[in-house]
Amino acid sequence: MASSPLSVVVLAAGEGKRMRSDRPKVLHPIAGQPMLGRVLDTAQALLPTNIHVVHGHAGDTVKAAFADAPVNWVHQAEQLGTGHAVMQALAHIPDDHQVLVLCADVPLISAPTCRALVEAAGAGASVLSVSLAEPQGYGRVLRERDGTVAGIVEEKDATDAQRQITEVNTGVMCLPAGPLRQWLSELDTTNAQGEYYLTDCIAQARRASVGVQSLVCTDPWEVQGVNDRLQLAEVERACQRRQAETLMREHGLGLADPARFDLRGTLRVGRDCFIEPNVIIEGTVTLGDRVTIGPSTRLLDTHISSDTVVLGHCEILDTHIGASCQIGPFARLRPGTVLADKAKVGNFVETKQAHIGPGSKVNHLSYIGDAELGTDVNVGAGTITCNYDGHAKHLTKIGHGVFIGSNTALVAPVVVGDGATIGAGTTVREDVPGDTLAVTDGRARQIPGWQRPHEE
Repeated sequence: MASSPLSVVVLAAGEGKRMRSDRPKVLHPIAGQPMLGRVLDTAQALLPTNIHVVHGHAGDTVKAAFADAPVNWVHQAEQLGTGHAVMQALAHIPDDHQVLVLCADVPLISAPTCRALVEAAGAGASVLSVSLAEPQGYGRVLRERDGTVAGIVEEKDATDAQRQITEVNTGVMCLPAGPLRQWLSELDTTNAQGEYYLTDCIAQARRASVGVQSLVCTDPWEVQGVNDRLQLAEVERACQRRQAETLMREHGLGLADPARFDLRGTLRVGRDCFIEPNVIIEGTVTLGDRVTIGPSTRLLDTHISSDTVVLGHCEILDTHIGASCQIGPFARLRPGTVLADKAKVGNFVETKQAHIGPGSKVNHLSYIGDAELGTDVNVGAGTITCNYDGHAKHLTKIGHGVFIGSNTALVAPVVVGDGATIGAGTTVREDVPGDTLAVTDGRARQIPGWQRPHEE
């Protein structure tokens, strides 16, 4: 890093009209995190003296989204260009600092690239550029015959010959604060957009004999800006592709189709884990060894221990799952669910605040909420815990080795003792002692010769 202190200025004042959204552009997410949040993470990784975020459109909303961020908020009342935006921040930056300018709508910029750019600047200036086969819409980097950077021209102000240049400005640059203050004061708006261009400071640096270095980014996606929904989706897929490649190469995760994998948080994996297509990972998720996740499953803030299989089309939220369990397909595990080792939750089962003991099974079409199940409990199809009385939630406790027949209703609060059996179709309103059979006392009537109604 340069010996001079570093200040980072993040430009986040744009309205983002092309997003056609009521949400400020910089709050649109990439991999589950607002674009501005990703850029701030990169900035913080550089350990700067301070970070200044220039906000404008819907600034209060943006600030509220990052209320705890260690940044200085700078208001740009009128959006008069990038040079004007940096002017607002520069009032808070000492002359001996280097100023790294980042864009909040360039969310994949990396800390290593930023470090390299600051180091390239030294006590002077540096520009991050990229070569694009289709450079339309970007400012072009102008070079002297010897290859040194001469300046940057915005596309609307470029000549036909300059528009043929494929090396473009990314908007990311590093400039010395003291000279920058003078350069910004000399900017004018005699250009096609009637704005104060920060890029004009590069030519001013050359005229002031301040060295301007260039760093060419080799990954166009790292410097891809987001201006509309299509670009947002394209950057999202690029980010997901990066994450998938890292997980496969560095952590040994098996992915059936990396193009159909979405990580919107943090994923830690053991050895020989495998994930089928269309799985969404959110929050913090941990997988032990040899865990398999079936297709079209969503995991949020969940731990899954080794040798567990999650079949397809499940939703698992804020849940702790033991080893050698089987879940799904089409299971929904809601917050507070805990599965002990070798437990099984089958198809069309919903759980919530439920502790399911070792070896216990809830195989199909059941709701188990606010419940504690012991070891080796068998819950038949169609069983529900009636945990809510319209005012409060109540607990159902089921002991070890209990067998619950199909279509049973357990009206909480209720306790079923160890080894008890509940007959099919029973409504349990009182505690059932251990080793007891509980059945509803009612027999089906039979009417011989009865005919079903027929349509006229």
